[in-house]
Amino acid sequence: MRKSFRLTAGVLTAMLCGAAAPPGTPAAKLEATEAQYPPWQNGRNNDANDQGLVFTVPPADSMADFHGNLTDPALVLYASGNYFFALADMVRAFGEAYPVYRGRVFYETLPPGLLLKQMDAGGTVTSGNMTFTIKPDVMMAEQQASEAWVHDGRLAPPVISFATNDLTIMIPAGNPAHIGSLADLARPDLAVIMPNPAFEGVARQIRASLVKAGGEPLAYAVYGAKVAAGMTVLTRIHHRQTPLFLMQGVGQAGVTWRSEAIFQEQQGNPIAHVDIPAEQNTRAVYSAAMVAGAPHTDAATAWLSFIRSDAAFAAMAPFGFQRFAQ
Repeated sequence: MRKSFRLTAGVLTAMLCGAAAPPGTPAAKLEATEAQYPPWQNGRNNDANDQGLVFTVPPADSMADFHGNLTDPALVLYASGNYFFALADMVRAFGEAYPVYRGRVFYETLPPGLLLKQMDAGGTVTSGNMTFTIKPDVMMAEQQASEAWVHDGRLAPPVISFATNDLTIMIPAGNPAHIGSLADLARPDLAVIMPNPAFEGVARQIRASLVKAGGEPLAYAVYGAKVAAGMTVLTRIHHRQTPLFLMQGVGQAGVTWRSEAIFQEQQGNPIAHVDIPAEQNTRAVYSAAMVAGAPHTDAATAWLSFIRSDAAFAAMAPFGFQRFAQ
């Protein structure tokens, strides 16, 4: 009896320390299921120097869009979720360039429409059972949006543009639905995952590409008729849900930024993509600006200087981003 107890305790200890379950077992199937959920980068996006107890159990206890230590940040970034996977290395490189800020950057990667609502709420946000207040120093969004927010006084000039990105059609590996173009997304039998136009700026750019590819009828089919029919699933967070829904079999295709598909492929997830021709594509220009009344102006100024550096772009280049031509 004592030997059995020791063996069980040893197995339990191994599991708690991260040892993989035996292949083909129910425990292994659960691990495979949990691996589909973010945060895919296994906590690397958190630059906090002391992380204490690490308790992340996807999907039940996982705050994938909040990164860092809330206690005493020296810089707070509100960043649109388009490049959540690149920000970890950008923040790390920023800490190397400015050691005073190392381990003291907190950033969020929600869609800009939701980040604006958080700003309007004084920086207060609730996720699950947790409510906290964190006011931003820098807002990072698409260039046109940043310029509009400078105009209405939310952000302070200048707007710093630093990278560009193109759209792609994200699909499950192997392309089981045989997607070849944007026009295929109108097929009535095809379930598609699309960014929510209520708060995701990329939806506007995707719609522009649909119009380029098939006119208003194609745009309406994908973002109108199929939404009403339940065959277009709109995201509830942002387009990091697209690969998740594809892996779960909820949909068979979705339009995202090309960099996101590249990231998923690099992670080894069963995701692929179909390129959209240049004449049908819509390019995004990523930018940043200081928030009016930012609590940490010196750190914000340093970040805005840093994002155009070689070190910053080195964190983005592996995912297919292009450098903004100044």
